[in-house]
Amino acid sequence: MEVDQLATTPRAKTITLQLLDELLTPEAARDVGVRLWDGTLWPDDRPRLTTIVLNHPGAIRAMFASLNEVGLAEAYLYDDFDVEGDLAHVFGLADGLIKASTSVSTKLRVGRMILGLPAGDSHKEDQRGAARLSGEPHSIEHDRQAISYHYDVSNDFYSLWLDKNMVYSCAYFADEDEDLDSAQERKLDYLCRKLRLKPGQKLLDIGCGWGGLVRHAVENYGVEAVGITLSSPQVELANQHLIEAGLADQARVELLDYREIEDEDGFDALVSVGMFEHVGAALLGTYFRKAVELLRPGGVFLNHGIANKATIKRRKGPTFTQRYVFPDGELAPINISLHAAEEAGLEVRDVESLREHYALTLRHWVRRLEAAHEEALQYVSEPTYRVWRLFMSASAYGFSIGNLNVYQSLLVKQGGGSASNLPLTRTDWHR
Repeated sequence: MEVDQLATTPRAKTITLQLLDELLTPEAARDVGVRLWDGTLWPDDRPRLTTIVLNHPGAIRAMFASLNEVGLAEAYLYDDFDVEGDLAHVFGLADGLIKASTSVSTKLRVGRMILGLPAGDSHKEDQRGAARLSGEPHSIEHDRQAISYHYDVSNDFYSLWLDKNMVYSCAYFADEDEDLDSAQERKLDYLCRKLRLKPGQKLLDIGCGWGGLVRHAVENYGVEAVGITLSSPQVELANQHLIEAGLADQARVELLDYREIEDEDGFDALVSVGMFEHVGAALLGTYFRKAVELLRPGGVFLNHGIANKATIKRRKGPTFTQRYVFPDGELAPINISLHAAEEAGLEVRDVESLREHYALTLRHWVRRLEAAHEEALQYVSEPTYRVWRLFMSASAYGFSIGNLNVYQSLLVKQGGGSASNLPLTRTDWHR
């Protein structure tokens, strides 16, 4: 029997409603409702901020057969269900589902009910599909593949929802109503002020993306700058922007891994924004020792990266992010990264959390992406569009509840003696 014929099968509808009653209490679904393939609303017809749309009678089976986040995510990516309204409201519900479905008795009971639903069509991955990398994890070649998988989707796709400078990292807002372009411009300048850049200094941007910070630092602080990334499309567009701005004699972007860069003269300042998550826990020491090697005595390193909460127990098995977003991406609690930095010979001078700023940034990105949905499909497939919509919405939720954080850590390579050569206060950062 075809799935569309089963759409009128009372048994599939009855089981689906029973499963919703079993898995989702009306209290848990206060802001989230469900609409079945035939238009039936659960738990009632009251308007809600978000509606989960089950697209066929086997949707619940596709969503919960594996009882893990990857299976649930894939059911969304491949259109077993859709989400109308604010996707962020779904994640509190999902957390409750995962916790509620951990007992053996619940799994058995729900499993029997799920098997009573039609299996539907098997998922057919689109051209991008889940990440499949070869080689040793966190080797240079392996990391090239991981970066290419995420960033080489399409420059045009990213330009639809990033700010005018294509800054793909946490913005810095003056208030919650500020526009994204202004907040990203403020972030770029805040980074330069924290580094206390001066004309004639040499700056290295590790994981520079499309070069927005490199351009800002050269234009506004008179430095010479080098940016490195493992994404060929980023290198091409970043250097094109530098040429168009007349800055090619002061700045360049190269296709290099941080372990490959060599410079006998060294740099006055290093900055890494949103790249740290790709390093890997086992290579934190290598990463920070390379920073020490590249810095001149008295040089500063601003490391801006996402961290997970130290008290959260890591879930077993692959995650949606590892499969479809950042293969081999690893988050470490802030105490782990700071310990590695100190062991490498860097002094920790300042640590600032921008957690709320990242939640705001991600909400801007999601709104802009959703508004550009039809245009986005000129560059990527529907499942790929859904990967970013889901990933960024889930991340916004993670930052908003404190499971994720993002820190700017200012580190110094001491010169002779014990002097840091830094001002006594941070007054100049907030001029």
